[in-house]
Amino acid sequence: MTALSRRSVLGGALVLGFSTACAGSADAQVQAGAPALPGSLRTAPFLDSWIRMDAQGAVTIATGKAELGQGLRTALLQIAADELRLPMAALRLTTADTALTANEGYTSGSHSMKDSGTAIRHAAAQLRALLVGAASERLGVPAAQLTVRDGSVVAPSGQSVPYAGLVAAAAQHVQAAPQSTFLPPSLIGRPIQRLDIPGKVTGAAAYVQDMRLPGMLHARVVRPSGIGATLAALDAGPVERMPGVVAVVRDGNFLAVVAEREFQAMQAMQALSVAAQWTPGPAVPKPDFAALRAQPSEDTAIVDRRTPGVGIFGAGRSMEASYTRAYQAHASIGPSCALAQFAEGRLTVWTHTQGVFPDRSAIAEMMRMPPDRVRLIHVEGAGCYGHNGADDAAADAALIARALPGKPVRVQWTREQEHLWEPLGPAMATDARATLDPSGAIVDWDYAVRSNTHSTRPGPAGALLAARLVAQPFPVPKPTAIPQPEGGGDRNAIPLYDFASMRVMHHFVPHMPLRVSALRSLGAYMNVFSIESFMDELALAAKADPVEFRLRHLKEARARDVVTLAAEKFGWTPGQAAPPVEGMSRGYGFAFAQYKNLAAYCALATEVEVDRRTGRTRLVRATAAVDSGQAINPDGIRNQIEGAILQSMSWTLIEAVTVGDQGVTSADWASYPILRMNGLPDRIDVHVIDRPGAPFLGTGETGQGPTAAALGNAIANATGKRLRDLPLTPEKIKAALAV
Repeated sequence: MTALSRRSVLGGALVLGFSTACAGSADAQVQAGAPALPGSLRTAPFLDSWIRMDAQGAVTIATGKAELGQGLRTALLQIAADELRLPMAALRLTTADTALTANEGYTSGSHSMKDSGTAIRHAAAQLRALLVGAASERLGVPAAQLTVRDGSVVAPSGQSVPYAGLVAAAAQHVQAAPQSTFLPPSLIGRPIQRLDIPGKVTGAAAYVQDMRLPGMLHARVVRPSGIGATLAALDAGPVERMPGVVAVVRDGNFLAVVAEREFQAMQAMQALSVAAQWTPGPAVPKPDFAALRAQPSEDTAIVDRRTPGVGIFGAGRSMEASYTRAYQAHASIGPSCALAQFAEGRLTVWTHTQGVFPDRSAIAEMMRMPPDRVRLIHVEGAGCYGHNGADDAAADAALIARALPGKPVRVQWTREQEHLWEPLGPAMATDARATLDPSGAIVDWDYAVRSNTHSTRPGPAGALLAARLVAQPFPVPKPTAIPQPEGGGDRNAIPLYDFASMRVMHHFVPHMPLRVSALRSLGAYMNVFSIESFMDELALAAKADPVEFRLRHLKEARARDVVTLAAEKFGWTPGQAAPPVEGMSRGYGFAFAQYKNLAAYCALATEVEVDRRTGRTRLVRATAAVDSGQAINPDGIRNQIEGAILQSMSWTLIEAVTVGDQGVTSADWASYPILRMNGLPDRIDVHVIDRPGAPFLGTGETGQGPTAAALGNAIANATGKRLRDLPLTPEKIKAALAV
């Protein structure tokens, strides 16, 4: 067993609080030249940053990641309970809290299991080793002969010592070792029911929107009339005299009202909106694709291994295609919300941000307070997955709470504010060119993606909407590209296929006519749609079956496994046509990707039905295969892929932001429709390839790109018309069919 010996313990006292000071300082904590620590242990290397056992044997697990509805709480407790051989109900989990957990940055990019899950598994295994070592000394039995069961260390004779009796002898403020010995899986790999679902489906208090604190006041923000508008005049007196109104808060162009009751705050917000007079800002440039292509860009060849004599340098059949994607919104089901309390020079904010530590940094800068006097506590929100309005709502609450010391203040955005003011997923344009040799193989690949930044998250105060509106505004941070291998707009721009000659260009466009940031999967959604659509176009030109064509260019074994399994479970047969339905066209589509070329693998086959009169597309069925490494909770993985399919289906077939001279105009569900219940597919099947012992691979964002491409390919198969401009709306399909 790779256990930490008693000699490695730093002191002998039990540490009762989580060690958060070590977060971000692994270089100072781990000896130079030592093997790299796994997961987030790299940045928070002490065991008690992740797990703590008190004198009664009660165990608390800590993660710097946030539960966003992805089943994180359930999976992390499965991991820890398995290594300690405790029931999950005996463990408590603390999620992202700047006072209690390690700094794991943002919960994004499908990193939670890879980083936090890995750290917690190693920490639990090493804590178990410390407890076994302490029991070995007490019982006089070699550690190798001891087992753990139901919260006790047990000797072959049956003699046992409860964990609570060993805590004092097993100090927990210990640096982690780079390797651990894991127990054979017991809970890991089992489809444990998610812990958060019962409360959500029964209407229990589950979200930050449900929080109510004693003495809490309700606030509403009044937004400017458009992008860049300034507050020219305000007569707040009549609003201040309205029933229940406690205060009107103004700081430059930031304007809000606070009342005793929520409905009073809503009425006062409406009255304050009428009273405020705004000077419009400059007209917003028309955000079309011609404008995007005309903008200056910073150009980078992220892959350039072109082979002289082939492809664009030699003979062969060349093809090219261009694809586009409109601006899209997060459109969270629950508009953003936050609570804040400013008391005795300290600020506490309850928020559904995906990054409590970065958001704390931004809010502290905006408030001109030391970060150690600002605490952010993550509470799950009713809708997120990306940089939506959560961080801005937290900043709103902080500013308003400072004006009313001692009082908890709840800020709730309206539906209109959510749609009009949240950061958007950027518009994108891609260009693909490839050359086929006489045998139908791709011998050259040339691809380019053009996009704005895909992250303007806090960090800097200027990333917050409120900080841009105050009397002493903070500058908007310079847009930057996210570097490879994660990537931003160029995420998944590098195909996993084996091409002898390949170039991939990233044209980063810094100028942004609209506020943009991270939308789930960032550029991967568009890049996979483009690459996998073009692969189908090339397969058709090569007179090859789309699945066989992909396998022909795919050597990576795990990639081939998901492609083969998805096709098999779907019942994919080369050349087979979908059964006809009166008045409809049916078609099959296929797509594949490994998210970021380093996370989970996903392949997807779809059957769609297209109404030739209206252009409306319905997903009839989808079959997916996914490889996430070792599967902690197979049901959780299926949930994520099912959710990805439905979310991507909505993006791909319906969703697009509309824009006018003063900014976004799609202010509600009528002008920004999303998938409804009557649009759900008849069937979704998700098949999980479990890899026991393999590293955890992020799953949450792996299905978005393949779904978009599989839908596009199925529509082309059904109609004989290739659409390349997302979303693939009924109007666009009907127009294509009319040609």
